[in-house]
Amino acid sequence: MYTFSKRLKTFSFALMIVGLVGIAWGFLNAPSTVEEAKEIVAHNESHDAHASEATHTVDASHDTHDASHDEHIFHQLQNRPWSALYVAIFFFMMLSLGVLAFYAIQQVAQAGWSIVLFRVMEGITAYLPIGAVILFVFLVLSSLHMNHVFAWMNPELLDPASPKFDHLLADKASYLNVPFFLIRAVIYIVGWVLYQRYARKQTLALDQAIEGNLTHYKKMMGASAAFLVFFLVSESMMSWDWLMSIDHHWFSTLYGWYVFSGMFVSGITTIAMVTIYLKSRGYLEYVNDSHLHDLAKFMFGFSIFWTYLWFSQFMLIWYANIPEEVTYYVQRFEEIKGPFYAMVVMNFVFPILVLMNSDYKRLPWFIIIAGVIVLVGHYIDVYILITPGSVGAQWKFISPEVIGSALFFLGLFIFVVFNALTKAPLKVKGNPFMKESEQFHY
Repeated sequence: MYTFSKRLKTFSFALMIVGLVGIAWGFLNAPSTVEEAKEIVAHNESHDAHASEATHTVDASHDTHDASHDEHIFHQLQNRPWSALYVAIFFFMMLSLGVLAFYAIQQVAQAGWSIVLFRVMEGITAYLPIGAVILFVFLVLSSLHMNHVFAWMNPELLDPASPKFDHLLADKASYLNVPFFLIRAVIYIVGWVLYQRYARKQTLALDQAIEGNLTHYKKMMGASAAFLVFFLVSESMMSWDWLMSIDHHWFSTLYGWYVFSGMFVSGITTIAMVTIYLKSRGYLEYVNDSHLHDLAKFMFGFSIFWTYLWFSQFMLIWYANIPEEVTYYVQRFEEIKGPFYAMVVMNFVFPILVLMNSDYKRLPWFIIIAGVIVLVGHYIDVYILITPGSVGAQWKFISPEVIGSALFFLGLFIFVVFNALTKAPLKVKGNPFMKESEQFHY
């Protein structure tokens, strides 16, 4: 049985406290009026290398800026702490959901090698109910106009009598409307959490079952197969709803797969890092370097898969150069260029150069270093998916609210996951392929 060390518990609480300070700073410094937003923009531009010229431009343009432009900047600056919070909420929920999908695949495939890792996967997926509920609360607050992250929720955009009327959005109103949006979110979350709870119940029951009784094992296989069908549909729709609709004029038929690939490689990386930590503490005696090698192979393989989808989506849109489509990437190139290129290097160049070597995949310290870079790279990827559409040119990656949000949810994630690991023995029982997993070597 794993014991949640006092040091790790203290560390997770410290992360949450520091994170809360950063989040609070972001919200307290967000503008409350349009005039405050103008002052913030002018102050930011005054720190540019051409301070005097920039200040002159701002002053001279005050008379020409219309009210709608000023209001747009105001909403972007107000969105900045909300957007940073949403990135962290989604990313850590995404980790647990990716692990849940990987876990279900192992069950349906009757994989033998990964059984000694099942408790690790179950511990990580314990965060899903908490993370998903927090995300749903964020969506409800957005629908109540507490923020403007989802611009399509503005009723003026659907009012033909309003000067802000958006006919393109009106064509999507049968799908993009608040009641249906929240109903779909409930369906996704309930389906995921029901499987997570049921899977945990069946594996614990299998621990207590009489040897040779495979009733719970068969129930688990059937539930896992059904979940994977539900997951493939719900994950794609979730990505359209919770991410792609932020840029509500833009769409991509590859988007659901793209989000899935990032989710999957991040989840597998998390499994590897938690496993190595537990192994270093003297637990998981049956886990060996062959198990770590397989996890690292999945990290490498799905990094390549992510790159394939990223390039396929980018190249086709960029080459076609259709204004309605290419605007999505033009905005990211022009307004968020640094993080955009860093994300590509961390998620593609680094894994393909480093994780290709077979010997390195067996070294725990090497997997940890690679894992940290991969996870940070995909965190930036989620930031890039969300921020340009909600914050635009007012983004600031190195800021208290961005760092604070990441630290708070990292602390919460660590606390929930490692606390869940204390609730059951780290070695599952009753699985007919357990011996294969214990003796897995190559």
